[in-house]
Amino acid sequence: MAAGKEIRGKIKSVENTKKITKAMEMVAASKMRKAQERMRAARPYSEKIRNIAANLGHANPEYVHAFMKVNDAKVAGVIVVTTDKGLCGGMNTNVLRAVTTKLRELQGAGVSTEAVAIGNKGLGFLNRVGAKVVSHVTGLGDTPHLDKLIGPVKVLLDAYAEGRINAVYLSYTKFINTMRQESVVEQLLPLSSEQMQADKTEHGWDYIYEPDAQTVIDDLLVRYVESLIYQAVAENMASEQSARMVAMKAATDNAGSVIGELKLVYNKTRQAAITKELSEIVAGAAAV
Repeated sequence: MAAGKEIRGKIKSVENTKKITKAMEMVAASKMRKAQERMRAARPYSEKIRNIAANLGHANPEYVHAFMKVNDAKVAGVIVVTTDKGLCGGMNTNVLRAVTTKLRELQGAGVSTEAVAIGNKGLGFLNRVGAKVVSHVTGLGDTPHLDKLIGPVKVLLDAYAEGRINAVYLSYTKFINTMRQESVVEQLLPLSSEQMQADKTEHGWDYIYEPDAQTVIDDLLVRYVESLIYQAVAENMASEQSARMVAMKAATDNAGSVIGELKLVYNKTRQAAITKELSEIVAGAAAV
């Protein structure tokens, strides 16, 4: 039964694969909960910074930070946030497709681009399409650290403050819920007046500045932009674990279906072999 032996080998191989995908699904589910908690914990910080910076800006309308000025340069910056590893469904494909659309749109408008890659998949993609990668960071692990992100991203922030680029776009996968993640390309700089709109309250704000209002606003807006980037990376990591959990569950279910089909084929093959042997025995006995 050479055919039966071959089918048994296939069944064993698929069963081993099923064990691996099941284990990866459980690991992703565990990491997903931690990533979601980290993502939600980061939101109040950026929101509070935005409110304080907006109130300071309204208290000092004569000063406009460089991040809120519109530049005339013919160069745009793009921050691409992807994962370091694969096996997370079409998540990276979707965000890179959105990045490709944005790059073509900028190219059609006569604007060249400089890119910062956060994640190994995005870095490989940008190198393949021939984009100018000015900095990158990979190997962030399961926990994003702001000190690792500041260096690579600061290249574009400084370039914008100096007027060498006219806009900075942030591309990442936004976490909606466990089953749904959305690829987005948002304008990070220049900061719009809508973004810097303070929450309306019944009372006004008055601050005592140390050393002065301009220095405080400068530092706060830099921290605000950095917090937006950190939030995007945290959302991307939560989306990664959710997408991987769903993908591994689908792979486990498919492996179970394949095993069922292979067992059916094996049983049919074995039954046909037994029937053939019985027929030969009966025919031999009748001839005698």
